[in-house]
Amino acid sequence: MTSTTSTSTTSPTTALMTFYDIALAPPAQKSACSPNPWKTRYALNFKNTPYKTTWVPLVDVSSVRSALNIPASRKFADGSPYHTLPVLSDPATGRIVGDSLEIATYLQEQYPSSGAGDLFPAQELGFVFGRDLGLFAPIAEAEAEGHVVAYARFNTNVDAVFSAHAQLAMQEFPFDPATAEENKAEFSRRIGVPWEVMGVSGEERREILRLFEETLGGLAKLYKRDASGPFLIGNRANYADFIVGGWLRFARGTLPGEEWEALKGWHSGVFGRLHEALEVFAQMD
Repeated sequence: MTSTTSTSTTSPTTALMTFYDIALAPPAQKSACSPNPWKTRYALNFKNTPYKTTWVPLVDVSSVRSALNIPASRKFADGSPYHTLPVLSDPATGRIVGDSLEIATYLQEQYPSSGAGDLFPAQELGFVFGRDLGLFAPIAEAEAEGHVVAYARFNTNVDAVFSAHAQLAMQEFPFDPATAEENKAEFSRRIGVPWEVMGVSGEERREILRLFEETLGGLAKLYKRDASGPFLIGNRANYADFIVGGWLRFARGTLPGEEWEALKGWHSGVFGRLHEALEVFAQMD
């Protein structure tokens, strides 16, 4: 197994948490676009909790997660484990948490007064898709309590909307050239579709982009409720924004440039404004 570690600037007496993120094409910091780790990175920076990043190559994710003794948070249709990241290890408490929503819940419960405040303010987070979504990969459904249940449901729905259009990401996915073929084989195994048929172009691609824009309409309406924006509740970010922001990072890292620019402008530009506003929480350690 090969992994690299980068460390944030902090006091030598501070116990750093370890955040396990997925390394794609080198350098990992430049190509990082995995949505669930990005949800966690946003949350860590929002809470201003000292941490270091361990970058795990895609081909090593299963072995790293297994070595940490963290069960997979979801399964394939055949019941086999779907190993992914993030994982967060906190030496201050001895806790190791292996799901993005559970990590955010842990950060809020363990460090309630840290950083920019509450990750989970009460709010209405329901939205409609407008159409049935065909999904290949399993969607995580984390357990939650209280008003965090609304965030768990929102997380599942946002994951479903973006995952349903993941074919758009295959054309320019930032694989490490040294392990690209192995990674493609793993993606094919996870999704259950040969790699050769995943990519789309021409009229088929334009139609998927049209449907993607249409399907994001329900989510965009939530961002138009508070005209002060750019976040769901005005000028204050929360974990629901990080859920969407993680997927926007995925889109930025995998879509051709002109398609990413188009996405930022969809629905009066709500997603472009959100992405830009989240830069303040996007620091790489």
